[in-house]
Amino acid sequence: MKRPQPLFPHLKYCTRCCIPETQEGVKFDDMGICQACQSSEQKIHINWVEREAKLRKILEDAKKQAGNNYDCIVPISGGKDSSYQLHVLTNVYGMKPLAVTFSHNWWSKSGWYNLQNSLETFNVDHIMFTPNRALINRLARNSVERIGDTNWHDHAGVGAFPLHVAARFKIPLLIWGESLAENSGRATYEDPVHTFDREYFLKQSGKLKPIEMISESVSYRDLFPFELPTLEEIEAVGVWGIHLGDYIFWDDERQTEFLRYTYGWKETQMEGTYKRYKSVEDIMSGMHDFTCYLKRGYGRCTEQASVDVRNGLLTRDEGLELIRKHDPERPEALGHYLKITGSTEEAFYAAMEKLRVPQMRGVSIPVIRKKHKHEERLLPFPEQMIEKFNRSDAKRGYLRNL
Repeated sequence: MKRPQPLFPHLKYCTRCCIPETQEGVKFDDMGICQACQSSEQKIHINWVEREAKLRKILEDAKKQAGNNYDCIVPISGGKDSSYQLHVLTNVYGMKPLAVTFSHNWWSKSGWYNLQNSLETFNVDHIMFTPNRALINRLARNSVERIGDTNWHDHAGVGAFPLHVAARFKIPLLIWGESLAENSGRATYEDPVHTFDREYFLKQSGKLKPIEMISESVSYRDLFPFELPTLEEIEAVGVWGIHLGDYIFWDDERQTEFLRYTYGWKETQMEGTYKRYKSVEDIMSGMHDFTCYLKRGYGRCTEQASVDVRNGLLTRDEGLELIRKHDPERPEALGHYLKITGSTEEAFYAAMEKLRVPQMRGVSIPVIRKKHKHEERLLPFPEQMIEKFNRSDAKRGYLRNL
């Protein structure tokens, strides 16, 4: 029986999982094994009791320093990671966090439920900033043309807004979820990234500063909410951050299962992959992953299959078969992107071709049609609610001009 081959045989792939050389920041050792696979080996041998003791000390010190203020800030989306963070911090360690959300304004129905359910379940105070939809629509087109991704506003916002809240409310400690060593390949457990960097999200995902996103349709004044606090503002409060996954054993599958059965957290169908729990809050996550595929030759399925290979849930061959099935799928969310930006499919593909990494230039990148209708409606849930109530009011004669 012929073994499955990678979609792009000209690329170098990790000899253990399915990650290609085009993943940003990837490094292979002398045996051709990527850093994420190295981390998965290191993870087994870590003394997690000692790590947890360090976490407990950090959290106890934060409580003492806080006084009557919040102990820490937890940036949340309502996704599986941030919901688990709230469980650990409130129910295990008795922390009083301030939950902070930068809203991408592309909420799925399941994602909106998960966010509200987490806030109610864990009884935390919450601040959310929501940029207006017209601005997001304009930025989505700029984002594709300039960084080859629909989500610049999300990447920039999740980096900037929690830091603004930390500086203004004088809450030094921010707590994120999984370790950078877990799946990103940008660090390992033996060589972690512990130093706080206010520009982390800009460097890793946003890529361009707000001033670089100015266009005929977007002014610098529009982009003010995406600016980072100044270094002086950060240092005055002593803002810093940690990832829980550097201190407690992180397991996506078991944590999702725990959240689902304990707190009623909802999974949903995701575009471009076989898993149902990553980025469920965002109807445009399929576009984020599809643009990565068009630029770098891999999408969400590659990342998740690689995790399952490392964890022994799939063989590498099974992972490659799933990747061939899912990574090239044209997402239904592309239709929503074209509608909100006024762009065309031809213009979208032309923009993406210009931003391919060098290894993918001149290469034929297959795109296949989905064979099934998406489980959820790919329209932001707030718009779905408005549409529903407007229809109801129109039937009652309240909106006679609709």
